[in-house]
Order: sequence, then C-alpha cells, then structure tokens
Amino acid sequence: MRRSFGFFTVLALAAITSCGPRTGEQSLTIKGSDTMVQLGQQWAETYMAARPEVVIQVTGGGSGTGIAALINGSTDIAQASRDMREEEIREALAQRGAEVHETPVALDALAVYVHNDNPVRSLTMAEISAIFRGEITHWSQVGGPDRAIVLYGRENSSGTYAFFREHVMDDADFAPVYQALPGTAAVINAVSQDPAGVGYGGIGYVEGVSTLSIRPASGGEPIEPNLDNVLTNRYPLSRSLYFYTVGEPEGLMAEFLDWVLGPEGQEIVTDVGYYPLRPSETVL
Repeated sequence: MRRSFGFFTVLALAAITSCGPRTGEQSLTIKGSDTMVQLGQQWAETYMAARPEVVIQVTGGGSGTGIAALINGSTDIAQASRDMREEEIREALAQRGAEVHETPVALDALAVYVHNDNPVRSLTMAEISAIFRGEITHWSQVGGPDRAIVLYGRENSSGTYAFFREHVMDDADFAPVYQALPGTAAVINAVSQDPAGVGYGGIGYVEGVSTLSIRPASGGEPIEPNLDNVLTNRYPLSRSLYFYTVGEPEGLMAEFLDWVLGPEGQEIVTDVGYYPLRPSETVL
C-alpha cells in the first residue's frame, strides 16, 4: 500500500526518462539501501531483459545516501530499509516542490547473525541490546562459550543501522568496540570467519552464518526470522523495504513499480532471499 506525504502530486516525467537521439532509450536511476541493492539489481536486470529500450542503474551506499540523493534530485528512486524521517520529507518538499511517495516493495526480517560454531541459537531482545551496548561482553553470560563477544554492524548512514538502533537499542549508543562495516555482505563475511562474532542485517544475505531466534521476554518458544513469522508480525524485527519517489510515479517509473509489485517482481523477492509482500499490499 502506498503512502503519500504533503499536498502536491506533481512529478515531471522528464526527471525519470530520457530519449537518446538514436535508440529511444529510457532510463531510471535507483540508489540507496545496501540491504536492497542485490534485490534492486535483480529487478533491474530482469526488467531490462524484457524491455531492451530501458536502462536502469542501481547503486547502494545506504538508505540515508539514497534519501539524500532523492532530495537533491540525483536519483529517481531511493531504496530504503527504514522509514523516511519527517525532516527528510519536509526537505524533499522544500527542494523538489512535490510530495514524497512511499511504496513498500518487499518484507524483511532483520536478522542477528552468529558463527555456525556458536552454540547460542536464541536470545531475548534485552540480551541482544545489552550485547551491542557492551553490557554483556562474554558469550558465557548467555549460555555460550567463555569467549569475548566481537561486535559487527553497519555504519550510521545505513537504514539497517537506524532500524536496529531504534528497535533493539532504544536509541542507545553502541559499545566503543563495535565495528561498523560498509555493507551487509561485509558483516556476513566478518561473522562467518569469527567464532566470537555477532552482527545483524537483512535476511536475504544469510549465507555461511546462523541466525538467532528471539525469545519473548515473558517466556515461550523462540521466534525464528522466517516467512510465516514475518507475515504475521510475530518476529519482532520484521520490517518493510521501500521505494521512495518525489511525486506519485508516472510513465516508466510507474510501469516499473507496477511490475515490481506484480507476480514476477515478487517472485524475484523470494529468489533473492527476502519475503514477498502480503497480498493486500500489492494492490495498486
């Protein structure tokens, strides 16, 4: 389901398409979330294969980078793994003269990763928070081996960083020993090689590591970051992944977005390792 902000609905089609003098080429630029970059690239490659006249460029850099590019007009679509902030929405309206338009395009479980040899398989949210705050410093404190915990995560331009800090850390600071890495792939790589490591990121990147289930504070069975638990919002770190545009999409942008929300686009979501939208969310 799309969500709009503000009162303007004007979008200049010239900002999203360009016709080359010889080929009639149309183009879109997509920038932002590193969590979504593989998904965005797969969407783009599949769409361009069916429409050779279209060129779609997809780059990462983090949700904050993509949103900043949307505000200054250097990208057509910002991919984001967090909601745009109210001040960003106001700035986009002031600079671009049109409302920000939000479209959920996929679902994700923000997962907590550990090394495959780590026997710890579930933690409470409070324990995860205490680990990343530096209040729990050894795995033995949470039922693991007597080994100091090594923290890995994303840099502060990342939407995943912002989501984790808000929903897990309650906006507290990370421990001084926290190692900020430039992408989720780097976090996965670090944790996969470090038996003492722990990190976090999108479910679509999980390979060569184990994911932790989250135990309810009140007791009960640990909740895995799987499709059923995300669709029912039982997994506490379920989230939507977004496309943001300035103004309601038109022309090529609208055609591409409709395709992303359709059966082929949502099948790619599954293929890449994320979760498709609930049926009600794909209705335009």
